[in-house]
Amino acid sequence: MTTTAPSSHHLSPAFPGRAPWGTAGKLRAWQQGAMEKYLQEQPRDFLAVATPGAGKTTFALTLASWLLHHHVVQQVTVIAPTEHLKKQWAAAAARIGIKLDPEYSAGPLSKEYDGVALTYAGVGVRPMLHRNRCEQRKTLVILDEIHHAGDSKSWGEACLEAFEPATRRLALTGTPFRSDTNPIPFVTYEEGNDGIRRSSADYTYGYGNALGDGVVRPVIFLSYSGNMRWRTKAGDEIAARLGEPMTKDAVSQAWRTALDPRGDWMPNVLRAADQRLTEVRKSIPDAGGLVIASDQESARAYAKLIREITGTRPTLVLSDDTGASNRIDEFSGSEDRWMVAVRMVSEGVDVPRLAVGVYATTISTPLFFAQAVGRFVRSRRRGETASVFLPTIPSLLGFANEMEVERDHTLDRPKKAGEDEDPYAESEKEMAEAEKQQDEDTGEQDMLPFEALESDAVFDRVLYNSAEFGMQAHPGSEEEQDYLGIPGLLEPDQVQLLLQKRQARQIAHSRKKPDTEADLLELPAERRPVVSHKEMLELRKQLNTMVGAYVHQSGKPHGVIHTELRRVCGGPPSAEATAGQIRERIKKVQEWATRMR
Repeated sequence: MTTTAPSSHHLSPAFPGRAPWGTAGKLRAWQQGAMEKYLQEQPRDFLAVATPGAGKTTFALTLASWLLHHHVVQQVTVIAPTEHLKKQWAAAAARIGIKLDPEYSAGPLSKEYDGVALTYAGVGVRPMLHRNRCEQRKTLVILDEIHHAGDSKSWGEACLEAFEPATRRLALTGTPFRSDTNPIPFVTYEEGNDGIRRSSADYTYGYGNALGDGVVRPVIFLSYSGNMRWRTKAGDEIAARLGEPMTKDAVSQAWRTALDPRGDWMPNVLRAADQRLTEVRKSIPDAGGLVIASDQESARAYAKLIREITGTRPTLVLSDDTGASNRIDEFSGSEDRWMVAVRMVSEGVDVPRLAVGVYATTISTPLFFAQAVGRFVRSRRRGETASVFLPTIPSLLGFANEMEVERDHTLDRPKKAGEDEDPYAESEKEMAEAEKQQDEDTGEQDMLPFEALESDAVFDRVLYNSAEFGMQAHPGSEEEQDYLGIPGLLEPDQVQLLLQKRQARQIAHSRKKPDTEADLLELPAERRPVVSHKEMLELRKQLNTMVGAYVHQSGKPHGVIHTELRRVCGGPPSAEATAGQIRERIKKVQEWATRMR
């Protein structure tokens, strides 16, 4: 017998979303709007896309409360990506009177519970158990961060098998896009005019809207470059500047050299991040910081560095077990300064006081980046600003500049022209594999033919609201301090104005000396004015294209040619060079290429 769901006019007149258990507080405008749309349409499947930190959990539980109260469903099943998150869901549900068992494994559910909280991996082990539960009682299934159901074919198939009989399915995600083309269960894909099928959300609340509403914090990205040196498997020693044009493999090795705790890059960046946290805590006393590491060994080493820098031991979270979950909860409720964790904290974990982050992992997918940054954007009061420290890696800078871009999950993705030749492009297969990583310590770092030798750090630039500020400066310099000392409590437009003023002051200071090309070449890198970012990008792209062509002509590696150009033309690496210096190198490569014809 099919139950007809009540229409929205059956809701409490005092508040459309209020059920007898109550809500976690007054709903935000977007949560209210999503509730109203759902109750008007009463769909079996509903996909809500809301930026990390916007309050998806509150919306989902308020809706679950309403559906239970009006007997549309008799029980609730929540599916979360991790053990910690399923417990977080159970705790949030208990606050509004919905009792979920986060320890359920099999057999009849105790009558004191209204449902269960599971993980996608748990569903994958016993899909028929959960299908039977859905068939026995009318069930609302909440699929949190549903893009994880596309992580592996077995998980997707298990979710389809287990929850196909469910009365209602509510899918939630902050990042519906994936790098692969695995269809996500219970998500509708609509074909566009270009023939490409894209995920279709029933309600979307993006970062740009949330920022305008004051629901999330604006983010200041502080990018650090530096000189890297490493040894290949063949025994060759290679030196390069982080952010300088190079091959994909060289970018990867330079990046990993920067993150090596034995070099100088990580200690300098952690020291700067801790200084930034001190500034933020002047306005927000309980503000905390998080370092996201690639693996357990690195996390332990970063924790040791932080202890040496601050004199206090940070909270260390190494794996998704009961002890780790408790440590996250303890850190969340404390006023401790730092937490160091592997990937598990990058998604969904709710620690609202996190305000400063260090992106110390080599995962470079847009999905992971957005979820990682999402840990710092949850707003508690107006004027809070998040600060995230990054290595100068083109893909990461691109993600930072596109925070407000809304993406959908696409199927049938066409290959981009020239994709194989892009030195920064990652293959779709590699990106998909990065997203599938569930084990926090894969040992992958130890298997790659590579040895980090040394690194240093240079403050590179600040990215805020898709604009770039600053000039390259050494750690501890006046230029770096200008940006580390930005107050932690400012309105978004005040942050923008302050950044513009500091940029103008630094450029004016650098121009007190004659600004002819010859004079500028004599200035140290940290005193040179910043040229138009777009112009510099075009010039570096042109240089890289010329060098790439000459590589095929001469048979010499990219790094050798860039080194020779610096020797002949003079000046620093491309990332620091002036527009005039880059033009000189372009002319020199053209001369070399002409001679070989």
